[in-house]
Amino acid sequence: MPLDAFARHPLLFGPSPVHPLHRLSEHLGGARIWAKREDCNSGLAFGGNKTRKLEYLLPDALAKGADTLVTIGGVQSNHTRQVAAVAARAGLKAVLVQESWVNWPDPVTDKVGNILLSRLMGADIRLVRAEFGIGFKDSWQQALEDVRAGGGTPYAIPAGASDHPLGGLGFAGWAAEVRRQEQEMGVFFDTIVVCSVTGSTQAGMIAGFAGQDRPRRVLGIDASAELDRTRAQVEKIARQTAELIDLERDLRDDEITLLEGWAGDAYGIPVQSTLEAIRLTARLEGMIIDPVYEGKSMAALIDLVRHDEIPRDSNVLYAHLGGQLALNAYSGAFH
Repeated sequence: MPLDAFARHPLLFGPSPVHPLHRLSEHLGGARIWAKREDCNSGLAFGGNKTRKLEYLLPDALAKGADTLVTIGGVQSNHTRQVAAVAARAGLKAVLVQESWVNWPDPVTDKVGNILLSRLMGADIRLVRAEFGIGFKDSWQQALEDVRAGGGTPYAIPAGASDHPLGGLGFAGWAAEVRRQEQEMGVFFDTIVVCSVTGSTQAGMIAGFAGQDRPRRVLGIDASAELDRTRAQVEKIARQTAELIDLERDLRDDEITLLEGWAGDAYGIPVQSTLEAIRLTARLEGMIIDPVYEGKSMAALIDLVRHDEIPRDSNVLYAHLGGQLALNAYSGAFH
């Protein structure tokens, strides 16, 4: 059925802002770059891309009589913080499984940033030793069972709110929102640059833009360091979402692009290009990005523009998904 037929619980201020990055564009000397700011999209614990997805999951949870949102992420997960905020707003409980996905030595990693805010919002946080993985984890399944055993009714939200039947709807809506903003601003963004890890942000964009009448590229930048798994998840969610919103055609393989080269060797570990992108963006634009997601997608954007792999006459829309709250856990990288 069409996207506007799905139940949606408003959690955003409205359309997230779009603005040009003039100084960065001039510095790189190529395509014109704009940013769409999911980090400014909501008043719920600083928002972020997952808040947009949760607008569609929350009505489903309430319709099913859930009293507890149960999700999973790393210790500094942006997603779990947003689930905690949405639970607080809706009067629900939140159980957050926080696994040790990132081998980062900072001793305050489990005390500052995202996890601090989740504690402030009253979430039940469960720290678990486990390696990074975007699939369904035993620790998450155990948390769901614990809620049931205690007499509660859990609602299962996978990592990133991604591998869920409704996980792609939020960013299918984002694509429609971009089109309206283009009409208002008199600009067309032929290239979208977005970070991909759990997959549904890029997947939703692909499905949403596929229903529009002007071709554009959605360049996913892998930050998982597990390219094949992430690409398979993006493809699966994009095709499921396209079918869900009645696209009425199959997605083409060339509509699903995931680029490697900026993730480094492991999820969550910034490499030199990540740190350089963070500093450059901050010093030229006053725009703060993070070491796990946006630092890597921005590093890719910088290289693609510098080497004219994005044409010089392009208008590029950079999707800023949030994540800056994790910066305090990475302070050692910026001494």
